[in-house]
Amino acid sequence: MKRARLTIAGALAPVLTLVMASGCGLTSGSPMVDDVRPGSIGRGLPLKGADLTVTSKEFTEQLILGAIMGIAFQAAGADVLDRTGIQGSIGAREAVKSGDADGMYEYTGTAWITYQGNSDPIADPQRQWQAVRDADLENGLTWLPKAALNNTYALAMNRANFRKYGTKTLSDVAALARKDPGAVTVCVESEFANRADGLPGMEKAYGMSLPASRVTQMDTGIIYTQAAKGSCVYGEVFTTDGRITSMNLAVMADDRKFFPNYNVAPEINSESLKKWPAIAEVLNPVTARLTNAVARELNAKVDVKGEDPHQVALEWMEKEGFVREG
Repeated sequence: MKRARLTIAGALAPVLTLVMASGCGLTSGSPMVDDVRPGSIGRGLPLKGADLTVTSKEFTEQLILGAIMGIAFQAAGADVLDRTGIQGSIGAREAVKSGDADGMYEYTGTAWITYQGNSDPIADPQRQWQAVRDADLENGLTWLPKAALNNTYALAMNRANFRKYGTKTLSDVAALARKDPGAVTVCVESEFANRADGLPGMEKAYGMSLPASRVTQMDTGIIYTQAAKGSCVYGEVFTTDGRITSMNLAVMADDRKFFPNYNVAPEINSESLKKWPAIAEVLNPVTARLTNAVARELNAKVDVKGEDPHQVALEWMEKEGFVREG
């Protein structure tokens, strides 16, 4: 969850660096030159004549999403400048807010908690998105409809333990912990172990009390491998991580909706959208197809198989029929 864990000072560092380097905004980037034409989106080239800049944060999922947005714009006739991969959360957002970029895919939970300063997430994902959208209109940012893709916390286990214990939800895990305390061991990051929206809050929400001896703290990457081996029965994961698919982990459903919603949605500079309203009709069908399963598959191609994020995005856009090879 690199999106929400930044301190304000740490997150502002990339912005200050960019401003000092350029004086008046971002200067890096290169044109997107994908040979694509309209498929199910972009017919009639509604963005012909537009010069649009897309941006993203630096981690895999964001690089893929930034490429997806840029490819969609190209298919609709726009010339696109690629400024994806900005370090930190606030840097990319500030680029869209200032007009140095026209759009990016952002997370509702990040906006609500990190940017807009709220401490309590909204349990209903649609209401969370609406609250974020309404608040950001004042900031010159317009949020288009959200995706089902929700990159939030979860617990996961390997298939052998899944068959052994049969838990499918966090309520099931809590019941197992009460019935057989020795059966539940959990591997988590140190931050998750101490966050109100992490392990302590989850235990409270589900009536679970795990002894310290049953909780092991470790680095994120190790958690996945230890859960896959069964060294920990349950491991803290992020719901769109490609390793869930590659390691064939079973994810426990958050049936009480405790964890914050981090649904992804296009965040567009309002002036850009006013000038090019077709941005919405181009992106909405694409966003509607983005799910956790899709994200896991695409992320795994990059993080597990070593493929290029932009090529992964292009192949998915073509496979889904959104664009065609030019």
